[in-house]
Amino acid sequence: MGIASYKLLKSLGVDVDYPLNQTCCGQPMANAGFENKAVDLARHFDEQFKNYDYIVGPSASCVVFVRDNYSRLLKEDKHRCASEGKIYDICEFIHDIVKPSSLKAKFPHKVSLQNSCHGVRLMKLSSASELNIPYFSKLRDLLSLVEGVEVVEPERKDECCGFGGMFAVEEDAVSVQMGHDKVMRHIATGAEYIVGADSSCLMHQNGIIARDKLPIKTLHIVEILAAGL
Repeated sequence: MGIASYKLLKSLGVDVDYPLNQTCCGQPMANAGFENKAVDLARHFDEQFKNYDYIVGPSASCVVFVRDNYSRLLKEDKHRCASEGKIYDICEFIHDIVKPSSLKAKFPHKVSLQNSCHGVRLMKLSSASELNIPYFSKLRDLLSLVEGVEVVEPERKDECCGFGGMFAVEEDAVSVQMGHDKVMRHIATGAEYIVGADSSCLMHQNGIIARDKLPIKTLHIVEILAAGL
C-alpha cells in the first residue's frame, strides 16, 4: 500500500517525499486513555512535516487524529500546529486537490466498497446514511476512473465493521461478530474484493476472512488506483 501510494502520487505529478524519521501519530495511546503519552509524538510529527505543502496518508483514522486533536495536544507549545491544516487522506487529496480527469489503472474485477466510520463521518469521504442527504462517494468517483472495475456497495453500506481501535481489544466478541456480519454483507454483493481507504478496517475484516476461510479478499483502494504503474 505504501509503494502503491508513492507510485500513484508520482504518476499524478506530485513531488513526493517520505521523512524517514517519522513515527506513530499517537492515536493508539490517546485512544487507550494515555493522551499525555501522545504529546511528544504529536510534537515530533509536527516538526517532521512542518515544511511540506501537504501531508498525505493512506489511513483516514490517523489523518483525522492529527487534524482534529493536534492543536489541543500541543496547546502548551508556543507555535501554531503546522500539521492540522494541511493533512489529507490520500483519496481526499487526489479527489479534492489533484482532481485528475483520468487514471492509467485497469482492474477488471467486482469490488464492494468499505465505507469506514472515520472516513464517512469525520472526513466526508462519502455521505452518511443517517443524515438523509444526497448520495456522494469520493471513493466511487475515483474508482470510476479505473478501466474495467465494477463497484457495488453492501446492505447497510456505512455501518461500522466493528474494529474501532481499542474497541476490538476491550469488546472483542462484539467486535468480531460485527466484523463477520459486515464481511457476509460484502460477500452477498458477489464482489471479489472488499475495497476501502482505511487499513485498520480492512485488516480487521481480513482476519475474519482468513480465520473462517471466506471467499472474498480485502484490498486498499490505492492498490487499485495504482494498478499497472
